[in-house]
Amino acid sequence: MENLIADRMSDIPKSFIREMLKIASQPNIISFAGGLPNKDLFPTESLTAATENVFKIYGNDVFQYSNSEGFSKLRAYIAETYSKKNIDIPAKNILITNGAQQGLDLIGKVLLNEGDGVIIEEPGYLGAIQAFSLYNPYFSPVAVSEQGMDLQQLELAISKRTHKLLYAVPNFQNPSGITYSKENRVGLAEIIQKKNIFIVEDDPYGELRFSGSPQPSFKTYIPDKTIMLGSFSKIIVPGFRIGWIAAPDAIFEKLLIAKQASDLHTCNFTQYIIHQYLQDNAIDTHIERVISTYSEQCQCMISSINRFFPKNVQFTQPEGGMFLWVTLPSGISAMDLFDIAVKEKVAFVPGTPFYINDKGDNTLRLNFSSVDTATIETGIKRLGNAMRKLQENQR
Repeated sequence: MENLIADRMSDIPKSFIREMLKIASQPNIISFAGGLPNKDLFPTESLTAATENVFKIYGNDVFQYSNSEGFSKLRAYIAETYSKKNIDIPAKNILITNGAQQGLDLIGKVLLNEGDGVIIEEPGYLGAIQAFSLYNPYFSPVAVSEQGMDLQQLELAISKRTHKLLYAVPNFQNPSGITYSKENRVGLAEIIQKKNIFIVEDDPYGELRFSGSPQPSFKTYIPDKTIMLGSFSKIIVPGFRIGWIAAPDAIFEKLLIAKQASDLHTCNFTQYIIHQYLQDNAIDTHIERVISTYSEQCQCMISSINRFFPKNVQFTQPEGGMFLWVTLPSGISAMDLFDIAVKEKVAFVPGTPFYINDKGDNTLRLNFSSVDTATIETGIKRLGNAMRKLQENQR
């Protein structure tokens, strides 16, 4: 039956993180592996009340088919939120999706033919690599540092071949936790402005800033070339799978057609609930609570790393989001570390899947948002012990 499978599926691996989470979910293992929001912060009571209000206001309409663009009031709310940040995106240019992940798939369907060039961060978001891989593009990885994307590498990549899109997570990047500086954003925008390329700005973590200053969107500099992805998963709940694409006129209609062909429309019921929750509650107050908790958890992880990791281990110090990035000494394998760490009852995600061409063997990602501070301290101590055992074994 193998010959019945489409060619595009031949080189697409399972989600490495999903497979890793099976191991990480074993009893007594402290997991820093998932990209999970803190479930204790989910506004369960408020969402329950919003659901009751939805039934009172809309009745059985919430169970009906709807338009593919999404619930008009929710789209208007998102447009208004952008407006408060001085970003001009009309509601008519917003398409509600099944999470931002579907947005990536729709963009791939609309833009990518086999062999088309895609510039991607290195390390980069594994979900984007997997989503775009279905369309067999040519990936051009460009390194990111504490300041953002390496602009010299970017110009070199663009000079070597034609690309259709550049994908970036400029705020609290997944997996590294870094944030592009304003200077880096300006420089990147100037490079893209000269080329026939869309930039896909994925911003699921942008509201979760607990230090530093907000940085401008690429939409500010190159509005006609910027496709924005957003999500309610990290600031309200991920289980509703409500995200969106904010796209320029030149591509919006094609994305809408792709959405219609994919699933007709995103769940009507959950769109109504999210919108009603936003109407009934002060979302900023809720986000402040999330930020306060994540800040405490992040600082606890950094403090614990300083106490328990070997001094030759490097790590990023995020200004927000949910992740930080660890670099082991050259020659030390994160995959080897993972095997020892599981025996120590702690788990993480090795860095290699976030790279193209199997780089990053000595890197790993840690999530600080989904476990409490006491658990973080215990888990980091266990991981530090695992690091020392691995280094001793290799002497």
